[in-house]
Amino acid sequence: MPGRRDWPLLLLVCVPALLAACLTLTGLLRLLPAELWWHAIGAPDLTDPRQLLYRHAALPRIAISLLAGAALGLAGTLLQQVLRNPLAEPTTIGTNAGASIALTVATLYAPWTLEHGREWVALAGGAVATLAVFELSRGRRFSPIAIIIAGLVISLTCNSAGALLMAINREYTQELFIWQTGSLIQNGDTATFRLLPWLIVAGIAALFLIRPLRLLDLSDESTTSLGASPVTMRLAGTGVAVALSAAVVAAVGVISFVALAAPALVKLAGARTFRQRMIWAPLAGASMLWLTDRAVQVLPFASEIPAGTATAFLGAPLLLLLLPKLRTMPERQEVMPSLHRRNAWLFLLPALTAMAVLVWAVLAVGYDGSGWRWASGAGLSELLPLRAPRVAVSLAAGVMLAIAGTLMQRMTGNPMAAPEVLGISGGASLGVLVFFVLSSSLDRSAMLAAAFAGALASLAIVAPIGNRRALAPDRLLLAGVAMATMASAFSAVVLASGDPRLDTLLAWLSGSTYRATTADALVAATTAIVPLMIVPFLARWLEILPLGDAAACGLGLRLDRVRVILLVLVSIPTAVATLVIGPLSFVGLMAPHLARMLGFQRALPQLFASAILGGLILVCADWAGRMLIFPWQIPAGLIAALVGGPYFMFLMAKRR
Repeated sequence: MPGRRDWPLLLLVCVPALLAACLTLTGLLRLLPAELWWHAIGAPDLTDPRQLLYRHAALPRIAISLLAGAALGLAGTLLQQVLRNPLAEPTTIGTNAGASIALTVATLYAPWTLEHGREWVALAGGAVATLAVFELSRGRRFSPIAIIIAGLVISLTCNSAGALLMAINREYTQELFIWQTGSLIQNGDTATFRLLPWLIVAGIAALFLIRPLRLLDLSDESTTSLGASPVTMRLAGTGVAVALSAAVVAAVGVISFVALAAPALVKLAGARTFRQRMIWAPLAGASMLWLTDRAVQVLPFASEIPAGTATAFLGAPLLLLLLPKLRTMPERQEVMPSLHRRNAWLFLLPALTAMAVLVWAVLAVGYDGSGWRWASGAGLSELLPLRAPRVAVSLAAGVMLAIAGTLMQRMTGNPMAAPEVLGISGGASLGVLVFFVLSSSLDRSAMLAAAFAGALASLAIVAPIGNRRALAPDRLLLAGVAMATMASAFSAVVLASGDPRLDTLLAWLSGSTYRATTADALVAATTAIVPLMIVPFLARWLEILPLGDAAACGLGLRLDRVRVILLVLVSIPTAVATLVIGPLSFVGLMAPHLARMLGFQRALPQLFASAILGGLILVCADWAGRMLIFPWQIPAGLIAALVGGPYFMFLMAKRR
């Protein structure tokens, strides 16, 4: 008989399994009468499509959901023990994204590498991404939050690269999208029999590692004094976890957050020791993924929601709930290496001139079927109605995001703060998506109101989490990324709905200015100009806030009122920029840093220089998106994100 303490664990595993079993039996009975089940397993009638679907689609799908869930539960348990981090799992440390982009590249450009097994390609990509995460966090002594932030930024960058590859290879877009979002749909036993040996071997290896890895509950000094090598044990445990994760990605795509949820839930249910978590987490992961997969099959959507998307949508709130439990390290104030210009205002005039020349150039220079052309006179007049709204929207969106990023970095004292990173852009996009689902129209003013409401709601959720304890900046970053993940998962749910307006939504989500209108340009330009007119009256606040809360209060600032005003100033341009350019570009992160490195240290010169640089970045990105794969187009937000992700990693490396 199980002990009293085991009952919560049994319920955690058995209740989802029983629900999944009921849904499974109902589905199988609907597909094929029970009296034919055994016959269909051994020798299905080739003339009966029901038996073929039962044998080669339904049963393998059940098996792969159980195997993948168990593998992810085991991988998450190993990573959390090895890294002493309750948020560590293959998604949050970048392993899944690395494996996914490696398989995407191999599928498109080197399919011969898949002949010896997709698992090895995925393992190589996952290992490279994981090593990159460890390298980025090494300078901060592998602190839990440093590892998670590095992993999630690498994931965002890999996802942007995957989206770019899908834009270039349009004939494979639907197939790649379904696979990257983690689909458990099966067409035979191949994936099951490929994943099973990896799970068996990894399970055996994990059993041998239980006793050594338990020593990691002690400090590294204590572990070394007992004759064990913490580095060797961490490498062994991480290697097993990465191999398991790569095998799952190779078999079914990216299944997010199961490896986070299973160990966390079994620990809350009473599995206190590492040995108990090693036993119960795979069982919980298997039952949870089985139930999730059965649930997505009965939801009333035009097409099935991928299981990976469903788990991400459920896992991001869990990430927010677990964030307060994360062990943190004190953060120190850092001074970024840069120049200092005494007469910074004098350099803004040449910058404005350069921006005007660039705008004129991108309006005039283009490529058509005959080659490159420099339009002028009547030819330019014909092109202006097509190009001018796009350029104006890109310029205004870059200015707005740069203003928001500068305000946030000065308000929080965090050099990595940005609307895209702190979840404000994600909240704005979530508001637009909710409006998209609830409304039958695409009214721009209503969408703008929805974006603003979503941005404020995101701030209301993220800001209290970021203000806990001493590490507010990094907590703010991680909470914001969780919000961005929720928005991304919800967008995937909406994309699976089969709505006829999806073409417009897809273009917006990827940051395209293709549908920009004159009205959009006027709204964006007005919203960009208004903060530039207001901010000079707030210059004193922006100079004092980076000194810290104590200094700001000592100098007479009412921090609550100041922050509310600045957050509203951040939310409005972020909402408008998200509406016209999409939810991800990293311009709000890059532009303030570039301005600082160019010597614009004081608040107002930095803000105006950031605005100019942000506009230049997105104008160039939009032009490059129009030209690189002509006659097709790459969204400007996507190109900017591909530049911004590596730049974020560079900043993390410099913070050592």
